Amino acid sequence: MRILYVTDALAVWGGIERVLRDKTNYLIEYYGYDIYIVTTDQGLNPIPYPLNDKVHIKDLDVCFYQQYRFYGWRRLQKYLEKRKMFRIRLEKHIKEVCPDIIVCIRVDTVQMILRVKGNIPVICESHSMFNSYIYENATFWNRMSFYLLRRYIRKINCIVALTEGDANDWRKYNKHVCVIPNVVQLNPENRYSKLKSKIVIFVGRFTLQKDFGTLIDMWKIVHKYHRDWELHAYGEGELKHDYEQIVANIDCNIKILPATSNIFEKYLESSMLVMSSLYEPFGLVLPEAMSCGLPVVAFNCPYGPADIIENGENGFLVDNRNIGEFALCVNRLIEDRELRLKMGGCAITSAQRYRAETIMPLWKSLFEKYSDIRG
Repeated sequence: MRILYVTDALAVWGGIERVLRDKTNYLIEYYGYDIYIVTTDQGLNPIPYPLNDKVHIKDLDVCFYQQYRFYGWRRLQKYLEKRKMFRIRLEKHIKEVCPDIIVCIRVDTVQMILRVKGNIPVICESHSMFNSYIYENATFWNRMSFYLLRRYIRKINCIVALTEGDANDWRKYNKHVCVIPNVVQLNPENRYSKLKSKIVIFVGRFTLQKDFGTLIDMWKIVHKYHRDWELHAYGEGELKHDYEQIVANIDCNIKILPATSNIFEKYLESSMLVMSSLYEPFGLVLPEAMSCGLPVVAFNCPYGPADIIENGENGFLVDNRNIGEFALCVNRLIEDRELRLKMGGCAITSAQRYRAETIMPLWKSLFEKYSDIRG
Protein backbone atom coordinates (compact mmCIF):
# COMPACT_ATOMS: atom_id res chain seq x y z
CA MET A 1 0.00 0.00 0.00
CA ARG A 2 1.16 3.51 -0.81
CA ILE A 3 0.58 6.24 1.79
CA LEU A 4 1.23 9.95 1.28
CA TYR A 5 1.67 12.03 4.46
CA VAL A 6 1.25 15.80 4.13
CA THR A 7 2.79 18.08 6.77
CA ASP A 8 4.57 21.41 7.10
CA ALA A 9 8.07 20.30 8.08
CA LEU A 10 10.19 17.78 9.94
CA ALA A 11 12.55 20.30 11.44
CA VAL A 12 12.02 20.43 15.22
CA TRP A 13 12.47 18.13 18.20
CA GLY A 14 8.72 17.66 18.59
CA GLY A 15 6.26 14.94 19.43
CA ILE A 16 4.51 15.00 16.04
CA GLU A 17 7.80 14.57 14.25
CA ARG A 18 8.86 11.73 16.54
CA VAL A 19 5.57 9.85 16.16
CA LEU A 20 5.58 10.27 12.38
CA ARG A 21 9.07 8.80 12.28
CA ASP A 22 8.05 5.82 14.41
CA LYS A 23 4.90 5.09 12.40
CA THR A 24 6.39 5.40 8.94
CA ASN A 25 9.42 3.32 9.85
CA TYR A 26 7.16 0.59 11.25
CA LEU A 27 4.85 0.62 8.21
CA ILE A 28 7.85 0.04 5.96
CA GLU A 29 9.72 -2.49 8.07
CA TYR A 30 6.80 -4.69 9.16
CA TYR A 31 4.07 -4.20 6.55
CA GLY A 32 6.11 -3.34 3.46
CA TYR A 33 4.20 -0.12 2.78
CA ASP A 34 5.46 2.46 0.31
CA ILE A 35 5.68 5.72 2.29
CA TYR A 36 5.86 9.26 0.92
CA ILE A 37 6.12 12.44 2.98
CA VAL A 38 5.52 15.83 1.38
CA THR A 39 6.34 19.05 3.26
CA THR A 40 5.70 22.72 2.60
CA ASP A 41 8.36 24.44 4.72
CA GLN A 42 11.23 22.00 5.23
CA GLY A 43 13.80 23.85 3.17
CA LEU A 44 17.36 22.90 4.09
CA ASN A 45 16.55 22.14 7.72
CA PRO A 46 17.92 18.78 8.92
CA ILE A 47 15.46 16.10 10.02
CA PRO A 48 16.06 15.56 13.77
CA TYR A 49 14.66 12.01 13.95
CA PRO A 50 16.13 9.42 11.56
CA LEU A 51 13.75 8.05 8.94
CA ASN A 52 14.02 4.74 7.12
CA ASP A 53 16.01 5.13 3.90
CA LYS A 54 12.98 3.90 1.96
CA VAL A 55 10.84 6.89 2.96
CA HIS A 56 10.36 9.21 -0.02
CA ILE A 57 10.57 12.85 1.09
CA LYS A 58 9.78 15.88 -1.05
CA ASP A 59 9.60 19.51 0.00
CA LEU A 60 7.28 21.65 -2.12
CA ASP A 61 9.24 24.78 -1.16
CA VAL A 62 6.09 26.80 -0.45
CA CYS A 63 7.52 28.49 2.65
CA PHE A 64 4.29 29.68 4.29
CA TYR A 65 6.37 31.33 7.03
CA GLN A 66 7.47 34.02 4.57
CA GLN A 67 4.05 35.67 4.81
CA TYR A 68 4.99 36.93 8.29
CA ARG A 69 7.55 39.27 6.79
CA PHE A 70 4.61 41.42 5.68
CA TYR A 71 1.77 43.23 7.42
CA GLY A 72 -1.90 43.95 6.84
CA TRP A 73 -3.33 43.30 3.39
CA ARG A 74 0.12 42.55 2.01
CA ARG A 75 0.41 39.58 4.39
CA LEU A 76 -3.03 38.32 3.33
CA GLN A 77 -2.05 38.67 -0.33
CA LYS A 78 1.16 36.73 0.26
CA TYR A 79 -0.74 34.03 2.15
CA LEU A 80 -3.20 33.58 -0.72
CA GLU A 81 -0.29 33.36 -3.16
CA LYS A 82 1.29 30.65 -1.01
CA ARG A 83 -1.99 28.73 -0.83
CA LYS A 84 -2.28 28.72 -4.61
CA MET A 85 1.33 27.61 -4.96
CA PHE A 86 0.77 24.80 -2.46
CA ARG A 87 -2.40 23.64 -4.20
CA ILE A 88 -0.76 23.49 -7.64
CA ARG A 89 2.41 21.75 -6.46
CA LEU A 90 0.56 19.30 -4.24
CA GLU A 91 -1.82 18.31 -7.04
CA LYS A 92 1.13 17.63 -9.32
CA HIS A 93 2.85 15.54 -6.64
CA ILE A 94 -0.29 13.53 -5.92
CA LYS A 95 -0.59 12.66 -9.61
CA GLU A 96 3.06 11.55 -9.65
CA VAL A 97 2.80 9.41 -6.50
CA CYS A 98 -0.73 8.00 -7.00
CA PRO A 99 -1.18 7.13 -3.31
CA ASP A 100 -3.88 4.81 -2.01
CA ILE A 101 -4.48 7.13 0.96
CA ILE A 102 -3.51 10.69 1.86
CA VAL A 103 -2.86 11.40 5.54
CA CYS A 104 -3.12 15.03 6.64
CA ILE A 105 -0.94 15.83 9.66
CA ARG A 106 -1.85 19.52 9.99
CA VAL A 107 -5.59 20.22 9.92
CA ASP A 108 -5.16 23.73 8.48
CA THR A 109 -4.14 22.19 5.13
CA VAL A 110 -7.27 20.04 4.85
CA GLN A 111 -9.15 22.45 2.61
CA MET A 112 -6.42 22.52 -0.03
CA ILE A 113 -5.86 18.76 0.12
CA LEU A 114 -9.57 18.11 -0.45
CA ARG A 115 -9.54 20.34 -3.52
CA VAL A 116 -6.82 18.35 -5.30
CA LYS A 117 -7.11 14.81 -3.94
CA GLY A 118 -9.33 13.43 -6.69
CA ASN A 119 -10.92 10.15 -5.54
CA ILE A 120 -8.20 9.36 -2.99
CA PRO A 121 -9.44 8.95 0.62
CA VAL A 122 -8.14 11.49 3.12
CA ILE A 123 -7.46 10.66 6.76
CA CYS A 124 -6.74 13.55 9.13
CA GLU A 125 -4.67 13.07 12.28
CA SER A 126 -5.74 15.27 15.20
CA HIS A 127 -2.47 16.20 16.89
CA SER A 128 -3.44 19.65 18.12
CA MET A 129 -6.98 18.88 19.40
CA PHE A 130 -10.20 20.14 17.88
CA ASN A 131 -10.62 22.96 20.41
CA SER A 132 -6.95 23.84 20.91
CA TYR A 133 -7.55 27.42 19.73
CA ILE A 134 -9.73 28.00 22.81
CA TYR A 135 -6.89 27.29 25.21
CA GLU A 136 -4.36 29.49 23.42
CA ASN A 137 -6.41 32.71 23.39
CA ALA A 138 -6.32 32.71 19.61
CA THR A 139 -6.74 35.92 17.64
CA PHE A 140 -10.00 36.80 15.93
CA TRP A 141 -8.58 35.77 12.54
CA ASN A 142 -7.40 32.40 13.86
CA ARG A 143 -10.82 31.73 15.34
CA MET A 144 -12.53 32.80 12.11
CA SER A 145 -10.23 30.57 10.05
CA PHE A 146 -11.06 27.62 12.26
CA TYR A 147 -14.77 28.40 12.03
CA LEU A 148 -14.58 28.37 8.22
CA LEU A 149 -12.54 25.18 8.31
CA ARG A 150 -15.38 23.29 9.95
CA ARG A 151 -17.32 23.05 6.68
CA TYR A 152 -14.44 21.06 5.20
CA ILE A 153 -14.08 18.81 8.23
CA ARG A 154 -17.34 17.13 7.21
CA LYS A 155 -15.75 16.01 3.94
CA ILE A 156 -12.79 14.16 5.51
CA ASN A 157 -13.12 10.39 5.14
CA CYS A 158 -11.86 9.72 8.66
CA ILE A 159 -10.43 11.69 11.57
CA VAL A 160 -8.08 9.95 13.99
CA ALA A 161 -8.05 11.41 17.51
CA LEU A 162 -5.61 10.49 20.25
CA THR A 163 -8.15 10.52 23.09
CA GLU A 164 -11.86 9.89 23.47
CA GLY A 165 -12.39 13.44 24.74
CA ASP A 166 -10.97 14.97 21.57
CA ALA A 167 -12.83 12.42 19.43
CA ASN A 168 -16.14 13.55 20.92
CA ASP A 169 -15.37 17.15 19.96
CA TRP A 170 -14.65 16.14 16.35
CA ARG A 171 -17.82 14.01 16.16
CA LYS A 172 -19.93 17.16 16.34
CA TYR A 173 -18.83 17.87 12.75
CA ASN A 174 -17.82 14.48 11.32
CA LYS A 175 -19.24 11.13 12.37
CA HIS A 176 -16.28 9.18 10.97
CA VAL A 177 -13.93 9.53 13.94
CA CYS A 178 -11.86 6.85 15.65
CA VAL A 179 -9.36 6.85 18.51
CA ILE A 180 -5.82 5.54 18.02
CA PRO A 181 -3.29 6.59 20.69
CA ASN A 182 0.20 7.61 19.69
CA VAL A 183 2.89 5.04 19.16
CA VAL A 184 5.46 5.64 21.86
CA GLN A 185 9.11 4.72 21.61
CA LEU A 186 9.52 3.08 24.97
CA ASN A 187 12.63 2.40 27.03
CA PRO A 188 14.91 0.84 24.38
CA GLU A 189 17.26 -1.05 26.70
CA ASN A 190 14.95 -2.13 29.52
CA ARG A 191 17.10 -0.23 32.01
CA TYR A 192 15.22 1.56 34.75
CA SER A 193 15.88 4.54 36.95
CA LYS A 194 16.87 3.68 40.49
CA LEU A 195 14.90 6.80 41.57
CA LYS A 196 17.74 7.86 43.85
CA SER A 197 18.80 11.07 42.13
CA LYS A 198 17.53 14.42 43.33
CA ILE A 199 16.43 15.41 39.84
CA VAL A 200 12.91 16.09 38.53
CA ILE A 201 12.65 16.27 34.74
CA PHE A 202 10.49 18.27 32.34
CA VAL A 203 10.60 17.52 28.59
CA GLY A 204 8.77 19.64 26.04
CA ARG A 205 8.77 22.69 23.84
CA PHE A 206 8.85 26.07 25.55
CA THR A 207 5.55 27.32 24.17
CA LEU A 208 2.31 28.75 25.55
CA GLN A 209 0.70 25.31 25.43
CA LYS A 210 3.33 23.66 27.66
CA ASP A 211 3.09 26.52 30.20
CA PHE A 212 6.52 26.05 31.75
CA GLY A 213 6.03 29.34 33.59
CA THR A 214 3.47 27.69 35.86
CA LEU A 215 5.97 24.92 36.52
CA ILE A 216 8.50 27.52 37.63
CA ASP A 217 5.96 28.90 40.11
CA MET A 218 5.24 25.39 41.36
CA TRP A 219 8.93 24.65 41.78
CA LYS A 220 9.40 27.74 43.92
CA ILE A 221 7.13 26.06 46.47
CA VAL A 222 8.99 22.75 46.26
CA HIS A 223 12.34 24.51 46.55
CA LYS A 224 11.40 25.98 49.95
CA TYR A 225 11.29 22.47 51.41
CA HIS A 226 13.84 20.60 49.25
CA ARG A 227 16.64 22.95 48.31
CA ASP A 228 18.94 20.10 47.29
CA TRP A 229 16.59 18.92 44.53
CA GLU A 230 16.84 20.21 40.94
CA LEU A 231 14.37 20.66 38.09
CA HIS A 232 15.94 19.90 34.70
CA ALA A 233 13.96 21.16 31.70
CA TYR A 234 14.86 19.89 28.21
CA GLY A 235 13.51 21.54 25.09
CA GLU A 236 13.48 24.37 22.58
CA GLY A 237 10.85 26.91 21.60
CA GLU A 238 10.02 30.57 21.23
CA LEU A 239 9.65 31.21 24.98
CA LYS A 240 12.90 29.53 26.00
CA HIS A 241 14.89 32.75 26.28
CA ASP A 242 12.16 34.33 28.44
CA TYR A 243 12.21 31.39 30.84
CA GLU A 244 16.02 31.43 30.96
CA GLN A 245 15.91 35.06 32.07
CA ILE A 246 13.32 34.32 34.76
CA VAL A 247 15.31 31.39 36.12
CA ALA A 248 18.56 33.36 36.09
CA ASN A 249 17.07 35.93 38.46
CA ILE A 250 15.70 33.60 41.13
CA ASP A 251 17.18 31.05 43.52
CA CYS A 252 15.38 27.90 42.47
CA ASN A 253 17.72 25.11 41.23
CA ILE A 254 16.14 25.03 37.76
CA LYS A 255 18.32 24.17 34.79
CA ILE A 256 17.00 24.88 31.28
CA LEU A 257 18.79 22.60 28.84
CA PRO A 258 18.80 21.95 25.07
CA ALA A 259 16.60 19.31 23.49
CA THR A 260 18.47 16.04 23.12
CA SER A 261 18.24 12.89 21.03
CA ASN A 262 19.44 10.98 24.09
CA ILE A 263 16.41 11.72 26.24
CA PHE A 264 16.11 8.19 27.65
CA GLU A 265 19.47 8.60 29.37
CA LYS A 266 18.09 11.74 30.98
CA TYR A 267 14.99 9.87 32.16
CA LEU A 268 17.24 7.25 33.75
CA GLU A 269 19.10 10.00 35.62
CA SER A 270 15.85 11.38 37.08
CA SER A 271 13.38 10.41 39.79
CA MET A 272 10.09 11.73 38.36
CA LEU A 273 8.68 13.63 35.38
CA VAL A 274 6.41 16.66 35.62
CA MET A 275 4.07 18.16 32.99
CA SER A 276 2.30 21.53 33.22
CA SER A 277 0.45 21.80 29.88
CA LEU A 278 -2.64 23.97 29.41
CA TYR A 279 -3.94 21.28 27.10
CA GLU A 280 -2.33 18.11 25.82
CA PRO A 281 -3.61 16.12 22.84
CA PHE A 282 -1.74 13.09 24.17
CA GLY A 283 1.39 13.70 26.24
CA LEU A 284 4.06 11.58 24.58
CA VAL A 285 6.68 12.16 27.26
CA LEU A 286 4.45 10.65 29.95
CA PRO A 287 4.61 7.00 28.78
CA GLU A 288 8.20 7.53 27.62
CA ALA A 289 9.30 8.45 31.13
CA MET A 290 7.02 5.85 32.69
CA SER A 291 8.69 3.12 30.64
CA CYS A 292 11.94 4.06 32.41
CA GLY A 293 10.29 3.58 35.80
CA LEU A 294 9.51 7.23 36.54
CA PRO A 295 6.31 8.23 38.35
CA VAL A 296 4.73 11.28 36.71
CA VAL A 297 2.83 14.33 37.90
CA ALA A 298 0.61 16.34 35.54
CA PHE A 299 -2.38 18.66 35.55
CA ASN A 300 -5.67 17.06 34.55
CA CYS A 301 -5.90 19.25 31.47
CA PRO A 302 -7.85 18.38 28.31
CA TYR A 303 -7.39 15.53 27.41
CA GLY A 304 -4.26 13.40 27.27
CA PRO A 305 -2.94 13.01 30.83
CA ALA A 306 -6.18 11.48 32.14
CA ASP A 307 -5.94 8.71 29.53
CA ILE A 308 -2.38 7.85 30.57
CA ILE A 309 -2.12 8.53 34.32
CA GLU A 310 -3.94 6.34 36.82
CA ASN A 311 -4.07 8.74 39.75
CA GLY A 312 -2.28 7.36 42.79
CA GLU A 313 -1.06 4.30 40.86
CA ASN A 314 1.56 5.31 38.29
CA GLY A 315 1.61 9.00 39.18
CA PHE A 316 -0.54 11.92 40.26
CA LEU A 317 -3.23 13.64 38.19
CA VAL A 318 -3.62 17.11 39.71
CA ASP A 319 -6.72 19.33 39.56
CA ASN A 320 -6.13 21.55 36.55
CA ARG A 321 -4.00 24.66 37.33
CA ASN A 322 -3.90 23.90 41.07
CA ILE A 323 -0.26 24.80 41.69
CA GLY A 324 -0.40 24.15 45.42
CA GLU A 325 -1.75 20.62 44.96
CA PHE A 326 0.88 19.98 42.27
CA ALA A 327 3.66 21.01 44.65
CA LEU A 328 2.24 18.78 47.39
CA CYS A 329 2.32 15.77 45.06
CA VAL A 330 5.89 16.48 44.01
CA ASN A 331 6.94 16.93 47.64
CA ARG A 332 5.25 13.67 48.56
CA LEU A 333 7.23 11.77 45.94
CA ILE A 334 10.46 13.51 46.93
CA GLU A 335 9.97 12.56 50.57
CA ASP A 336 8.91 8.95 50.02
CA ARG A 337 11.26 6.86 47.88
CA GLU A 338 9.22 3.72 48.53
CA LEU A 339 6.21 5.46 47.00
CA ARG A 340 8.34 6.48 44.03
CA LEU A 341 9.44 2.88 43.55
CA LYS A 342 5.89 1.55 43.84
CA MET A 343 4.49 4.06 41.36
CA GLY A 344 7.49 3.62 39.07
CA GLY A 345 6.86 -0.12 38.89
CA CYS A 346 3.22 0.47 37.95
CA ALA A 347 4.36 3.05 35.40
CA ILE A 348 6.58 0.53 33.61
CA THR A 349 3.65 -1.86 33.22
CA SER A 350 1.07 0.71 32.10
CA ALA A 351 3.40 2.25 29.51
CA GLN A 352 3.38 -1.00 27.53
CA ARG A 353 -0.08 -0.09 26.19
CA TYR A 354 1.59 2.25 23.73
CA ARG A 355 4.04 -0.16 22.15
CA ALA A 356 4.14 -0.12 18.36
CA GLU A 357 3.17 -3.79 18.33
CA THR A 358 -0.12 -2.82 19.98
CA ILE A 359 -0.89 0.43 18.16
CA MET A 360 0.26 -0.17 14.57
CA PRO A 361 -2.19 -3.02 13.77
CA LEU A 362 -4.95 -0.44 14.39
CA TRP A 363 -3.46 1.78 11.69
CA LYS A 364 -3.10 -1.15 9.32
CA SER A 365 -6.77 -2.03 9.74
CA LEU A 366 -7.79 1.59 9.19
CA PHE A 367 -5.71 1.97 6.03
CA GLU A 368 -7.06 -1.28 4.62
CA LYS A 369 -10.64 -0.18 5.32
CA TYR A 370 -10.30 3.14 3.49
CA SER A 371 -8.12 1.96 0.62
CA ASP A 372 -11.02 -0.27 -0.37
CA ILE A 373 -13.41 2.66 -0.85
CA ARG A 374 -11.34 4.37 -3.53
CA GLY A 375 -13.39 4.51 -6.68
